[in-house]
Amino acid sequence: MVLKVHSLYSGYRQVPIIKNAQFEIKAGEIVGLIGLNGAGKSTLLKTILGLLTPMQGHISLGDITIRQDHQAYARQIAYIPETPILYDELTLKEHIEMTALGYGLSEEEAMKRAQPLLSLFRLDQHLNWFPAYFSKGMKQKVMVICALITDAKLLVIDEPFLGLDPLAIKHFADLLEQRAAQGTAIILTTHILSIADQLCDRFLFLSQGQIVAQGDKTSLQTHYHKPTATLDDLYLALVAGDANES
Repeated sequence: MVLKVHSLYSGYRQVPIIKNAQFEIKAGEIVGLIGLNGAGKSTLLKTILGLLTPMQGHISLGDITIRQDHQAYARQIAYIPETPILYDELTLKEHIEMTALGYGLSEEEAMKRAQPLLSLFRLDQHLNWFPAYFSKGMKQKVMVICALITDAKLLVIDEPFLGLDPLAIKHFADLLEQRAAQGTAIILTTHILSIADQLCDRFLFLSQGQIVAQGDKTSLQTHYHKPTATLDDLYLALVAGDANES
């Protein structure tokens, strides 16, 4: 098992947003984290990343927790945020080199891994460009490339398709499937449910900070008593449950 989340409570200023979350993700599995805005998806991802300290419970990657070895834990994760995080004073090439430094890769190996991705996303002629000259889609592609050149066992991806054109979305989805086939575990959030339906093996439905349902689409159809429901239908059932509880 790559990721284990056990009895997790997490939030801000001692106010729990995530309440008693419990799930596991196996090597090679793509898991979609689905919920309304404000359901706690980003809080859960930030806690997995180690950006928030759990109030209760624990998270482990393999056999390592962040408390045991922060550096070893962090090197097992690559993160693609909803809003690209780039440094204005670094070129695209320097972002790749900085990623290599953080993950213990040589610059030569990092560039060797990056080259086919740069070509795929049509950034191979922009290695000496600074982020100020990039569109939002180009910035997102830089984040994707930097994440995918690592040997991370877990990819954490928050709304990855925003700003990408349809061709880039197709390329990115294909790359995620390839990484999963190589044994990488992936957890992602997205509101583009048609892509999630095709891409994800399982889903976690998050409502008001609690995981209210989890499993593959067939399991969720059973949970919501909708045997022929699409993922969009199941999402609407989740939304209806939120409305009934509010």
